[in-house]
Amino acid sequence: MATCNPLFLAIYATIVAGIIFCTFVILSSVYTSSPAAGAGDGGNKKYFPSPIVTGTPRLQREPSDMFTRAIWDVPVDSKMPDLKSFLLTKEMVKHRAKDNIIIVTFGNHAFLDFILNWVKHLTDLNIFNILVGAMDTKLLEALYWKGIPVFDMGSKMVTVDVGWGSAKFHKMGREKVLLINALLPFGYELLMCDTDMVWLKNPLPYFARFPEADILTSSDQIRPTTTDDSLEVWQNVTTAYNIGIFHWRPTNAAKRLAKEWKDILLSDDQKWDQAGFNDLVHQVLGPSLEGESGLFYAYDGTLKLGLLPASIFCSGHTYFVQAMPQQLKLEPYAVHTTFQFAGSDGKRHRLREAMLFYDQPAYYDTPGGFLSFKPGIPKSLLLDGPHTLQSHFSLVNYQLRQIRTALAVACLLNRTLVMPRLWCRFERMWFGHPGILEGTLTKQPFVCPMDHLFEIHTMLHDLSEEEFGPQIHFREYSFLQNPSVPKHVKESLLNVQLCDAHSKGCNISDGTTSRGFIQFPRNSTEQMYMQVFSQYKDIKVLHFSSMANAFQGFNDEVREVKFRNRMKRYVGLWCCVENRDPGHIYYDIYWDEKAEWKPEPPRTSQDDHPPWD
Repeated sequence: MATCNPLFLAIYATIVAGIIFCTFVILSSVYTSSPAAGAGDGGNKKYFPSPIVTGTPRLQREPSDMFTRAIWDVPVDSKMPDLKSFLLTKEMVKHRAKDNIIIVTFGNHAFLDFILNWVKHLTDLNIFNILVGAMDTKLLEALYWKGIPVFDMGSKMVTVDVGWGSAKFHKMGREKVLLINALLPFGYELLMCDTDMVWLKNPLPYFARFPEADILTSSDQIRPTTTDDSLEVWQNVTTAYNIGIFHWRPTNAAKRLAKEWKDILLSDDQKWDQAGFNDLVHQVLGPSLEGESGLFYAYDGTLKLGLLPASIFCSGHTYFVQAMPQQLKLEPYAVHTTFQFAGSDGKRHRLREAMLFYDQPAYYDTPGGFLSFKPGIPKSLLLDGPHTLQSHFSLVNYQLRQIRTALAVACLLNRTLVMPRLWCRFERMWFGHPGILEGTLTKQPFVCPMDHLFEIHTMLHDLSEEEFGPQIHFREYSFLQNPSVPKHVKESLLNVQLCDAHSKGCNISDGTTSRGFIQFPRNSTEQMYMQVFSQYKDIKVLHFSSMANAFQGFNDEVREVKFRNRMKRYVGLWCCVENRDPGHIYYDIYWDEKAEWKPEPPRTSQDDHPPWD
């Protein structure tokens, strides 16, 4: 019998081992992938994690409980578990809590995108001790299939936006109080948050600085009482304590307050949850605890309370209007979209302006492309002269006229308008004020949120095409700076330089397109726009040097009338002149067509109507 050559055996064994190893590597790459957010988006973490199942191979994966799975790790099974398995229990909280702390929000299906945004900001901060309460089955199922740890609140809540101040809004507030009472007996510290806020920095180390506190709560304070990251000077806080962000420890004093709060709200279905909380804690205020913690006694004289500084646990006013963190050189922990207009649509838009809202990829790359322009505000309107109601409206109206033209061009070319940055001298409020709230850090002029001037909810909904023409889509002013906008969108840019049709060199066919811009005559007709820009349908962004006198208007009189009807409903009212009743003034987007237009409040009840009535 022949004997095998030892060298041949060694070579053969090496080859076989290599084949086995390569096979294992290939199979591993098929069954496993990185669970990082933004799969398929070129590494852009702004997008939500893909719902496609990734992770450990199915054959090797041990059955994982929905409350022990990693967040964003979607379920393997295709069948929804029994709803009973989603009931809130101490065991469920134990699985999700870390360092004895659980972070909770809740809502109905209308706030799904807010909730996903809330969770994504926390997980981006490597915070995973999260639970979300679902007030309806539709939300519960949606969150379950996205890999979010969710529990059933048994509320049987409607799935639509309930609106501030409505009966269902008050019902939602009661659910918060019931939830706090259900969670505190489990023995965990509780960070309870509204869904319309986002976390920008891990707040847990900050809360740990105040171990004696029973409760730390945010407030509606808009005047700074401190210039560093210490708690508010409670004696100087004159506004309501806001329960959109607050941290509870499971102490006896906190439990007593929670129970009495619940009893009060259940006995009076008209009582607002925040008002009930404020009534109770204000029964006793003070004295301060010994030392310099900033804590003080409240409620029954035993509860130790602290007020989170509005400079870093920001409201919609301190963050979006005053820019208080930047002015005080502080790093914000959170922003809550209070002090705003246009409901949930206004909240989304403010977060989008600040690039704090995670939209789906389609939002950043629409089929028709985008249109933007440089507003070119004269220095005299923006900076010169005193800040008065007249100078404010002069500044705003100059911008409105250009935006009106830009909306018309966007409508004509079927593009989405990227709104310009808006500037105001006076802010909008729902009560009488001198233009800028006294004691705040608001600078004049300031970049004002879009909901200060425009009715964002009307722009997005409820205008019939038959009466108002086609809807005109828009994006926030910061859109093209957002990292979520794909590179191919940003780089597909054509600059449109407006020029005088009779001036030398104003020639749209002079071959400048190859250098990324064209010249285009002012006061062009509808036909000219269609003729020229039909050649650039594949260009993602058309950027105009100006919108002043850029378009003559629609040829079709019916279309023009519909467009004008739409424009008139896009702007709202400015409020409010101090010591005047009524003190509001309606913006008029066609102010320039009215001789001697002046920003004056209505003098009679017959005058008190929007300009389109």
